[in-house]
Amino acid sequence: MATQLGLDLPARAALGRDDFMVAPSNALALAMIDNWTSWPLNKLVLSGPDGSGKTHLTHVWAAASGAQIIAARDLNPHMIEASGPVAIEDVPDIAGDMAAQTALFHLHNLQHAANQPLLMTGTLPPSLWRMSLPDLQSRIDAAGHAALDAPDDKLLAAVLAKLFNDRQLTPRPDVIPYLVTHMERSFDAAGRIVTALDATSLARKKPVTRALAAELLDKGTAPGG
Repeated sequence: MATQLGLDLPARAALGRDDFMVAPSNALALAMIDNWTSWPLNKLVLSGPDGSGKTHLTHVWAAASGAQIIAARDLNPHMIEASGPVAIEDVPDIAGDMAAQTALFHLHNLQHAANQPLLMTGTLPPSLWRMSLPDLQSRIDAAGHAALDAPDDKLLAAVLAKLFNDRQLTPRPDVIPYLVTHMERSFDAAGRIVTALDATSLARKKPVTRALAAELLDKGTAPGG
């Protein structure tokens, strides 16, 4: 059978406040982001597994506060200055990088002196980040902390439904319940499986069915559980 070539268009993540779906797994973190002007010591740590919504909430906060977002691994002492709100993503990535840790330590001090907020993210709770610079770890430990959990069934189903709707896809009624029980439990995985189903459905000129979803998960074409 001839296949139709789909256009490999990059998908743009929807990272606005209205795009964030609230559930018990993330409600506290969202409330902390919404009330960012009341953070203890003007600092907050967001922790949670990959795909739990940390990056989304970081962008929500940046839009509200005007913050710049920096990957922790890109930190260096020459770039550090107090210029407004700052978000540092994936801080545990620099656990073995003394130069980046020193830069983050100085950023803490500068933000405090300038009364500017600082947001940090990582997969594990901050007490487990194990920074080799003790003064940095103590400053991280002093920050407020909000943990995000992996999405529950209801939230994951809602995210899948939205992703299908965004692509103007109407999967068979049993597709989303099947995916919820068989796929990797993260927002990132939901995005990848919907993208893969869209591309395969278009190429084969077939609807999105449970059988197609099972086929892609079995082949490893999409992220499984």
